[in-house]
Amino acid sequence: MRTGGRRRWLVWLALAAALSSPVSASASQVAVLDWRRAVLDTEAARSAMHSLQQQVAPWQREAETLRLELEALADDLAAAEGQPSPSRVQEFQRKGQRFDRLRRDILEARQEAEQRLISRLEGRVDQAVAQVIERHEVEVLVTPDGVLHSGRDLPDLTAEVTRLLNTY
Repeated sequence: MRTGGRRRWLVWLALAAALSSPVSASASQVAVLDWRRAVLDTEAARSAMHSLQQQVAPWQREAETLRLELEALADDLAAAEGQPSPSRVQEFQRKGQRFDRLRRDILEARQEAEQRLISRLEGRVDQAVAQVIERHEVEVLVTPDGVLHSGRDLPDLTAEVTRLLNTY
């Protein structure tokens, strides 16, 4: 079973156990936390993403230029009577490969920056979540993607965790 599937299954089990207890679960006993959004909404994340944006800006400019060139080349190749020239096809392939590589590099840089940030804040996230759980007397904390249905609005503690992370 994949980790995401296992996590979702555990969330469902915990939620079912909480909701099936003899005491009716109140809104404060079951809550939602999008921990990833809580981390990515912090000032530290904004700073990290700003740095990342500066790092990848030249790649994004080159990718945009290549995208426009590829569109023009595609139009030229489509409009070519008969067989397009091999050099134009090679140019299209070369630029397409470079464009794909730039997109992958930008995505990898973003993922790496997010992972570094999450790793750096991991202990603080645990601490902030523990504080919020205690404050709200939460017995079951689920992620937004772990809840398929709820008959009532569950308190979303994400913004509160973000505020706490910004104070550390």
